[in-house]
Amino acid sequence: MKRLLLISLTLMLTVALAVPALAGKTLMMATTTSTANTGLLDELIVPQFLKDTGIEIKFVAVGTGKALKMAENCDVDIVLVHAPASEKAYMDKGVLIDRTEIMYNDFVIIGPAADPAGVKGMSVAEALKTIAAKKASFASRGDNSGTNKKELSLWKAAGMAVPEKDAWYVQTGQGMLPTINIANEKSGYTMTDRGTFIKYADNNGGNPPLIVLVEGDKVLFNQYSALAVNPEHCKDAQYDLAKQYIAWMASPETQKAIGNFKLLGKKLFIPNAK
Repeated sequence: MKRLLLISLTLMLTVALAVPALAGKTLMMATTTSTANTGLLDELIVPQFLKDTGIEIKFVAVGTGKALKMAENCDVDIVLVHAPASEKAYMDKGVLIDRTEIMYNDFVIIGPAADPAGVKGMSVAEALKTIAAKKASFASRGDNSGTNKKELSLWKAAGMAVPEKDAWYVQTGQGMLPTINIANEKSGYTMTDRGTFIKYADNNGGNPPLIVLVEGDKVLFNQYSALAVNPEHCKDAQYDLAKQYIAWMASPETQKAIGNFKLLGKKLFIPNAK
């Protein structure tokens, strides 16, 4: 009887010690507001990754600039972002490694259906020049996010200085959905990724106040990639968990799930892991 009791206590102690070890598998991630706003993380990635691997993901959704800075400061183990030039810069500094393309969508310029500046169907460069010439209200995130970085590059590609000192150009310093709402309040324009626009449309019952007016230009391509924090830069970075996450995101099963993730019958992201 004593022997059975001893065996039972030993088994209980083994289980008790094992549970914290399993519970300790937590991956810290910094990502963009678009992956959070669309529901991709909360509804698909986080619960499915936990189910498949036993690893919990804790994430913070910020602009890409802040996400990359968090990696540099060793606050996270991995980033999921969409600013290739900035990603390369952080790789060159030795902060990030193992960049893996995961999915893409595109950017669009949206505005009121009445289109007061008359930009519908224009190229991006033509639309921005027209908005500036007519001093139509334009809401910029102004937050160093991947979307903001892209928008600034498009003004320059159109041969213009960023109109940051002009009254019609509003820098919100906020995420994408709040910026869209500010553009709507001003009956103005803004640029967003398509996934967030679809979420915005869904929030408005499929009949959003702002609609897509400029799209399809090849410069609007929007790539999302996962990058692990380099353990040589951050000694406490959980590189093994980061590698597991990247491999899982690039797996055929997860890629298919991302492609099937829809709102209003539309894909928010297109998987393209190689």
